[in-house]
Amino acid sequence: MSRFRTKSWRPGSGERLPAGYAALLWWLFDDPKLSTTARGIISDPDHPIFVSSASAWEIATKNRLGKLDSAALLLRDFVGYVQQAALSELTISIAHAQRAGSWPQPHRDPFDRRIAAQAMTEDPSVLSRDQALSQFGVTVVW
Repeated sequence: MSRFRTKSWRPGSGERLPAGYAALLWWLFDDPKLSTTARGIISDPDHPIFVSSASAWEIATKNRLGKLDSAALLLRDFVGYVQQAALSELTISIAHAQRAGSWPQPHRDPFDRRIAAQAMTEDPSVLSRDQALSQFGVTVVW
């Protein structure tokens, strides 16, 4: 069990699991930084994995700011890469935005707030190594 896992979670349990931006990038680029647990969950075709539009926004923003040059190729056809990987899109709804903006937690990262809000609205888990997401009440699966 990974030290980043906040409570038990079983692959194949039917939850709609959003993937954080790092998990998504490491899956698409076959990066060894992706945990064995995360790799197993994403590679299971019977398990629904969702790419948050917040992750696409975060990747594009970091690339624009010069903090993620490795994503330039991905950003040329982000939707195509997501579809080719058999992942699904999770758009930001009004309910997601309202929850993300209303939380009293001092956590200021708008991308983290959005993906946590999506996880709490859809199913309370997110595929990420970022333990800070657990302060929003989501289960961090890594």
